[in-house]
Amino acid sequence: MAKAKEEQSLIIMKPDCVVRGLMGEIISRFEKKGLKIIGLKMVELGDVIIEEHYGHHKDKPFFHSLKKFMQSAPVVVMAVSGFKAVGAVRIIVGPTMGFQADAGSIRGDLSMSNQNVVHASDSVEAGEMEIKRFFRENELFNYNRADYAFVYGPEDRGE
Repeated sequence: MAKAKEEQSLIIMKPDCVVRGLMGEIISRFEKKGLKIIGLKMVELGDVIIEEHYGHHKDKPFFHSLKKFMQSAPVVVMAVSGFKAVGAVRIIVGPTMGFQADAGSIRGDLSMSNQNVVHASDSVEAGEMEIKRFFRENELFNYNRADYAFVYGPEDRGE
């Protein structure tokens, strides 16, 4: 059996998350799931990175308000890694509209709108691209969690 490859996902703890003091709660949910935090920092988003990251919304009527919101306070960007990480992260985060998200998900528990507290990569490819957008190579770390063998079974690890 071929060795399984860990996936990576970018999480952005948005201004509402930072201002409301929810960062520890958010980080804790990913750590408890068993994902590795491989990068973490607080930043202010400039025009260029917002236009690059949200470029698919640039021609939509809400882009200006989205940009204003994302620049209203710092954000925390976090890169996580793990087997099947992207799908696990999407479940932890929940659907875009907080009022529609299931209880138990981040958005279901902590959000009522489409501002929705966090961004999460929606595919393996997006995760890789988004992490490169927000992190330099020397800001990402590779290590083994002590509980690794208890979080993932041998079949998950491709052993």
